[in-house]
Amino acid sequence: MKAESDLERFLAPEKRLPGPGDAFFEISQEFADQITRRAYELFTLRGSVDGYDREDWLQATSEILLNVAVDILETEAGLTIRADVPGFAENVLEVRVAPRSVCITGKREEVSERNDEKTIYAERRSNQIFRALELPAEIDPDQAVATVSNGVLEIKLLKVGLGKKVPVFAKAASA
Repeated sequence: MKAESDLERFLAPEKRLPGPGDAFFEISQEFADQITRRAYELFTLRGSVDGYDREDWLQATSEILLNVAVDILETEAGLTIRADVPGFAENVLEVRVAPRSVCITGKREEVSERNDEKTIYAERRSNQIFRALELPAEIDPDQAVATVSNGVLEIKLLKVGLGKKVPVFAKAASA
């Protein structure tokens, strides 16, 4: 078994980045590359002093991506995913579905600063979201439905391979 990277140790299992062969590897790699470039910029701005890798990575991540809180709910027939996506309209969100995973991405327009104001402190830097989730059951990608309302994205997914429930009736004895 290979040793976990610092990123894998930091991220919760459901937030780990997809690896080669995963459905959303290419898109996750694009975001990882952006974060890596920004973390390296922070490293060089600090004078290339070692020992702050984690801080640089976390700052770069927070500057590039908005943290998306997600709930995954399971029933016998399917899964429901709810993700907080404040300020993201349906036309800037993209949901990709594979049999065992879901990928949520979005990019909203940046709010332009007014000419007479200068930002002194800002926590609302990120205008992009990316979240790849592994699912606890196989789903039918063709049956997925996604809606957004009041800053919450809801994705309804149907499980596959459950089979149809068949009622069992008693048969009357014949004479």
